[in-house]
Amino acid sequence: MPVIDKADRLLMYIASKIPTVDKHLNTNTPNDLIPNNDNDFNDKYIYNDIIIYWGLFTCIEATNQDEVKYFIKYLIEMNYITEISNKHYSVTVDGYARLDKLKHRTINSSQAFVAMWFDKSMDDAYDNGISPGIEDAGYKPIRIDRKDHNDKIDDAIIAEIRRSRFLVADFTQEEKNARGGVYYEAGFAHGLNIPVIFTCKENAIDRVHFDTRQYNHITWTDAKDLRNKLAQRISATIGDGPAKNNRSVDEGKSGAAVR
Repeated sequence: MPVIDKADRLLMYIASKIPTVDKHLNTNTPNDLIPNNDNDFNDKYIYNDIIIYWGLFTCIEATNQDEVKYFIKYLIEMNYITEISNKHYSVTVDGYARLDKLKHRTINSSQAFVAMWFDKSMDDAYDNGISPGIEDAGYKPIRIDRKDHNDKIDDAIIAEIRRSRFLVADFTQEEKNARGGVYYEAGFAHGLNIPVIFTCKENAIDRVHFDTRQYNHITWTDAKDLRNKLAQRISATIGDGPAKNNRSVDEGKSGAAVR
């Protein structure tokens, strides 16, 4: 993760744990609060302190305490946070201004990452639905299993999501086999403030997990239906991509590109 991204992630994490602007976050978890057995977790305050403490590490992928201290010091020097007392921090007005910029920041990219079930039964949905739908809106789709790379597959996925303007996540699944990778990739994109467009085949929408069911999914019946709906959703919510003007569009055919 780039250094500046780590600083921003830490600021976002601290702000997310402060309920109102007049409150602060206690990041001081003494060693004697670390539980010795499962029964110690009955104290919800001890449990919450430990969760917050380790959250400081995981949100920036830190490997040691000094790295966390370094970024906290940086946030203080930038006047994004202030130390109320020993390891008790609040977010400043400048900090909330930075968070607002991060919220509305967009990635300058023509790439769209596609997270979906890599099964032959979904080839038509991708080849004649998702891929041309993204292209109709002026963007370039990327599906990790169709990209040449020398990296670990997980590293390649993370890298390509970071490079993408938005992510299309299709949650079509077998009856009792949720697509865990798709949920992970959509969540990762959300964590980076990268827009996610949710799609699912109409006869599988009832299987979508309740954590994401609240989002407005594009429900589709076939590849043609998916292509048209996806292109319209991208243009309406993300905006037309840089390649939009290079494609000849037949308005009489629901926005389908003529090749």
